[in-house]
Amino acid sequence: MTHAPLPPPAAPTSFDLVIFDCDGVLLDSEIISARMLIAELAQLGVSIDLAYVARHFLGRSYPTVMATIRREFALDLPADFEDRYRARLFAAFERELQVMPGVRAAIDGLALPHCVATSSSPARAAKSLALAGLGDLVGPRLFTASMVAQGKPAPDLFLHAAARCGADPARCLVIEDSLTGIRAGLAAGMTVWRFTGGSHMQGPQPPEPEDARPARHFDAFSSFLSLHPDFRGHHEPS
Repeated sequence: MTHAPLPPPAAPTSFDLVIFDCDGVLLDSEIISARMLIAELAQLGVSIDLAYVARHFLGRSYPTVMATIRREFALDLPADFEDRYRARLFAAFERELQVMPGVRAAIDGLALPHCVATSSSPARAAKSLALAGLGDLVGPRLFTASMVAQGKPAPDLFLHAAARCGADPARCLVIEDSLTGIRAGLAAGMTVWRFTGGSHMQGPQPPEPEDARPARHFDAFSSFLSLHPDFRGHHEPS
C-alpha cells in the first residue's frame, strides 16, 4: 500500500519531540552494512554496488531488503543466510562502528524529549547503540519496525513513536538520512530534517524527489544545538 505524504505542515515555532533515525544518523553504520551485504550476495553470484544499495535498500528493514533480493534476482537464499550475514555484520561493527561526530554532546545537551525510530531489528539496534556507547541515551525509547504493521516509507513507525511519547505528530521533528525515512516522516505529518554527514552520503547524491524533500539539511552534529532555539530550552511562543 502506498502512503502519499500529507501536505507539508506549517513549520512549527517549537517542537515537543525529536525522533532520530539510528543507522546513518546516530551511527556511521550504513557504509559497513552495505559493504557486508554486497560481499555476502557476491558469494551467491549476485553482483550489486553501493549505488544500488543506496537506491533500493537504504532506510528499509531487513525483511524488506531480503524480499527485494529474492524478487529482483530470483534468488533462493540459503536458510542460514540471515544468521551468517548478521554474525559477520556484528563482527564488522565491533571492529569499525563509529558514532557520528558530535552526537553524544548534541543529545546530552538537547532540552527536548527524544527517541529513536529505526528500521533495524530490535536486537541489531540495541547492540549497535550499546557498542557505540549510546545505549543509555535511548533506553525504552527505542522503536523499531517490528512494532508496527508497515515499516518506512509508511508513516506507521514515526506515528507509533510519537504516540508512545505522548507527542502531537505535527510538533515532532524527524532527523533522517534516507529518502525512505524522509518519505515516512512527511507521510506522518512531521517536520523532517536530513542529516548528510554520514560516510555513505559523501560524494554526489541524486536529486531529492518531490515526495522526499526535507525542510532542512545539515551535515554536522557539532552545530545541531544551535539550529533551533528549543534545542537548548529557549522556547518561543507557538
